[in-house]
Amino acid sequence: MINNKKIKVVILCGGMGTRLREETEYKPKPLVEIGGKPMLWHIMKIYSYYGFKDFVLCLGYKGKMIKDYFLNYEITNSDFTLKLESNDIKFYNSHKEKDWIITFAETGKNAMTGARVKRIEKYIDSDLFMLTYGDGVADINLQELLEFHKSHGKIGTVTGVNPSSRFGELVVAEDQVKKFSEKPQIKDSFVNGGFFVFDKRIFNYLEDNDDCIFEKEPLKNLTLDKGLMIYKHKGFWQCMDTYRDLQLLNNLWASQEVEKELYFSEIKSIKPPWKIW
Repeated sequence: MINNKKIKVVILCGGMGTRLREETEYKPKPLVEIGGKPMLWHIMKIYSYYGFKDFVLCLGYKGKMIKDYFLNYEITNSDFTLKLESNDIKFYNSHKEKDWIITFAETGKNAMTGARVKRIEKYIDSDLFMLTYGDGVADINLQELLEFHKSHGKIGTVTGVNPSSRFGELVVAEDQVKKFSEKPQIKDSFVNGGFFVFDKRIFNYLEDNDDCIFEKEPLKNLTLDKGLMIYKHKGFWQCMDTYRDLQLLNNLWASQEVEKELYFSEIKSIKPPWKIW
């Protein structure tokens, strides 16, 4: 049985996040906060819950801010006493994240996703590794995802999700609207939800140049070679692509805080969908 602690989790953190410019003008997209914590932290907590605690962060745009966040993690997230004369610090909070191992990999400011993955090849020291984007959360069972990947023996597994449509759905008969559904979930097709599993053969499909886009030629060629399988996740999934997405995720988190006050005895039943920890 594979020890999850030995499987690296690669997270793409280097994009400029231009569709969320309201926030990303000042910080990298993975540091945009949901409920007072960076999106990246939420993603890492999901993996950590299933025992995946060895992370490789593919840095690019404003990557130093991500380094600074974790280098100052305990100070930022703890009460502490500082003796100025000696610079001795006493911390009062205990963090479950203390056993995380994080590799910060500079993969280029202007690099595309495929180039970023290729450039962290040297840090992958196990047969399998996980890969995801730094802007999406889900209530996905990562242990089931890993077991599914091991069962088929192919190079890669992509998690397919059914997102909600951004548009209202009209059911029409003879020019009359019979049914209107506001932003229904798309049930008949799947989109790339991230949360990949690969073995090291995937690096043969990648090139070390800034223009290599992971989702184009590499995955297209892998598919032609019949090396990619889909793990169908029909639970909650949400990306943080736009400011509207950011508001939705923050509203889901904030609803928990309201429910804490109104129904404190039922606190366990009203967590945000992706908060599995």
